[in-house]
Amino acid sequence: MSLPILKTLGGLVLLTLGAELLVRGGTALARRGGLSPLVVGLTVVSIGTSLPELVVSVDAALQGREAIGIGNVVGSNISNIGLILGLAALVRPMDVEAKVVRLDAPILVGASLLLVALLLDGELGGGDGALLTLGAVGYLGFTVWAARRSPAQIHDAVTDELPSQMSLVRAVGIFVLGIGGLLLGAHLLVDGAVRLARLYEVSELVVGLSVVAVGTSLPELATSVMATYRGRGSLAIGNAIGSCILNILGILGPMATAIPLSTAALSTVDLVLMVGLAVLVLPLLRSDYTLGRGEGAGLLILYLGYMAFLFFG
Repeated sequence: MSLPILKTLGGLVLLTLGAELLVRGGTALARRGGLSPLVVGLTVVSIGTSLPELVVSVDAALQGREAIGIGNVVGSNISNIGLILGLAALVRPMDVEAKVVRLDAPILVGASLLLVALLLDGELGGGDGALLTLGAVGYLGFTVWAARRSPAQIHDAVTDELPSQMSLVRAVGIFVLGIGGLLLGAHLLVDGAVRLARLYEVSELVVGLSVVAVGTSLPELATSVMATYRGRGSLAIGNAIGSCILNILGILGPMATAIPLSTAALSTVDLVLMVGLAVLVLPLLRSDYTLGRGEGAGLLILYLGYMAFLFFG
């Protein structure tokens, strides 16, 4: 096996393990600091599943590999809906909470359209990044506020997913290990992705939209498929939609605020599919408030067709 493939796989493994450790340690520390389980579940855990995308995109941008960083975010959103929701629905038809249809999915459509509008000039600048970042803070704040006013079963669905309590020393140790795994994994993944692009003579953007995007979405994939298998399809859908929103607002926002990003490498097809899937998922979720196997198969076919276009189109 070639060195670029080994680096890419090693980076993916470290990213996945690092995100899991950081969420577990961060959750324990947050609860010891007095935050309620509900707030921890909706903030620490929610942000934690998006950390691989954030760390990889920032690392890529710092190395001057903006195409990989931006491709990672756009590709992750495409894979979250096409690949993750598609596979999860094939495992088991999923019930949909009214909140996701009435609030989260429309917010995703709005965030996607806002991103496209900001990209029209070919750059995501500091002002654009600040606007997206404010959107992320507002979204998380509103989510916590709305959850506090929701029925008890929603509280249970969130808090049941939290890791168990642990000692302070263990929590700190796991948290630090998680950060180390994320940083090292991101560096290995970006370096491996650049080498793969050169080895197979494809653009860095294509690698970012495909290999890197799927790799950084592994925490969401694992969480969604397992939640669906356990009969908690609503949690899987909420996780995927929420991750897409945070990818746009909470990852590209801080990135662009710190480092202006050129978006010239993105094609119209990439952006149209990202927005198109966000728009398409609304009527699919609204239909009987269920995402069935046929609809999941359709999403998966769209995703596989996009992958074929990237590599052979």
